Amino acid sequence: MKLKFQNRFLDNFVIALVASGMILACTWATTPAFAQTTGPVRITLDDAIQLFLTHNHNLIALRDTIDQSKDLEITAGLKPNPDFFTDWEYLPLGSPAWQNPDLYQGESVATYLKDSTEGDLGLSYLIERGGKRRDRLQNAKDNTAVTTSLVGDNERTETFQVATLFFNVQLAESTLDLANQDLASYQKTVDLSEITYKAGGMSEGDFLMIKLQLLQFQADVAQAIQMRVQALSDLRNMLGYESVPANYDVAGDFDYAQFKVNLEDLQLKALQLRPDYKAAQQSVTAAQSGYKLAKADGVQDLTVSGNYSHVNGINAATFLLSIPLAVHDRNQGEIARTNSVIAMSQEQDKAANEQVLTDVNDAYQNLVANDVVVALYKSGYLDMAKRDLDINEYSYQHGSASLLDFLEAERTYRATELAYRQALASWLQSVEQVKEAVGTRSLP
Repeated sequence: MKLKFQNRFLDNFVIALVASGMILACTWATTPAFAQTTGPVRITLDDAIQLFLTHNHNLIALRDTIDQSKDLEITAGLKPNPDFFTDWEYLPLGSPAWQNPDLYQGESVATYLKDSTEGDLGLSYLIERGGKRRDRLQNAKDNTAVTTSLVGDNERTETFQVATLFFNVQLAESTLDLANQDLASYQKTVDLSEITYKAGGMSEGDFLMIKLQLLQFQADVAQAIQMRVQALSDLRNMLGYESVPANYDVAGDFDYAQFKVNLEDLQLKALQLRPDYKAAQQSVTAAQSGYKLAKADGVQDLTVSGNYSHVNGINAATFLLSIPLAVHDRNQGEIARTNSVIAMSQEQDKAANEQVLTDVNDAYQNLVANDVVVALYKSGYLDMAKRDLDINEYSYQHGSASLLDFLEAERTYRATELAYRQALASWLQSVEQVKEAVGTRSLP
């Protein structure tokens, strides 16, 4: 008995263990890839863009408009349904006539229904003339092409927004690193000044002035932390809140690298690739197919029908043809309207062409300007600011420079470093702006 109990317990334990393993396996399989990793998740710019394209709910909802447009193609290509009709006339109400012995001696119900009523069975069908279904389907397909390009253009502009938010995170983290470095460096100055003050080599006023300056460095760190938290939150919202864990971070170089492009080549490529310009061109095509459909709708449709009738004991067949006479309504208004839409679309196409060229030129000039600014900082101004700080700090510590000179050099160095990081972020964004203006991220 004891052995049986032990065996049953062992069997139940094994079953529970297997079931737990299956549950864990299912949980692991359904958990997002980033959530399966241990430690903070770090994503690159390419990762961020891919996450955005995959998980952003607004973008996913917008893509559904393409499916909706394709569904309209199905509706546009449908043929009319045939109409079936039937009737049975002259059925008696109240007291049946055949029950009157003076009129119908011995007539049965079946005889009355056969000889004194009328029954009809019929079928009719609308024949669309003028190629309506073909033109309707083509116009629906042209509109789907426009919708697809517009969704692609939304992806283009929103991808630039993702890159901007990504660089904001990098700027915030670079600023935080600078603030921590400055705070640590200045803390050493405060500590040395305190030793000098206690030894009698510095006045209390100078020491307090140095110590009060520490507040600015501490405030810089706090502000940089807040900026980083906010930047990461904004980026996460753009990517799709559930696509990355709360403790995620970004990865990638926050640095300058030459990006050489040619304006004419960029403009030519943009005219080939920009989805909004494609949409403008496709809108012209859609307007033309809409005009063709309006003309087809002006052609009158033919209705054909046939029916079988049983009247007073006689079987008969009837065939009918019906077509409206286009005396007044020939769809003139819709034909004129769609013709005007063609002219409007052609003007919008020209405007889109000019807008593309303008966007590329603006983005290129912005890149050139930011390139010059970053190059200036890297040409020696950063080193000059650091050297000036070191000289003034050394001179102050050895009594050959005033405290105000040292503090001014400290502020200048901090402002120069911060301005360089902001210029670098602007340069990185200008590179992405060029890619957005051209309509591709595959640029040199």
